[in-house]
Amino acid sequence: MEITSLISALIIGLVVGGLGRLVVPGRQNISTLMTILVGIGAALAGTLLAGAFGVADTDGVDWIELALQVGLAGVGVTALSRRRSRQRH
Repeated sequence: MEITSLISALIIGLVVGGLGRLVVPGRQNISTLMTILVGIGAALAGTLLAGAFGVADTDGVDWIELALQVGLAGVGVTALSRRRSRQRH
């Protein structure tokens, strides 16, 4: 992974966190900061997975990579939200 890919993954992570939160139904009891951090982690993991599968370097928008990132963010938001709701009860 090149430094430009890392920086773009971090910037995209901000957006991916919000999209990940939108694809999860219901109310999530996590802060905006945690959503952003989940998005950054999901963006990095999605970029690495897309590179491993060989779908990261395409002409135009890498839709498969973006779908991986948003899916991972949704899983992360769900897991974190459930974990926090268990701690409160």
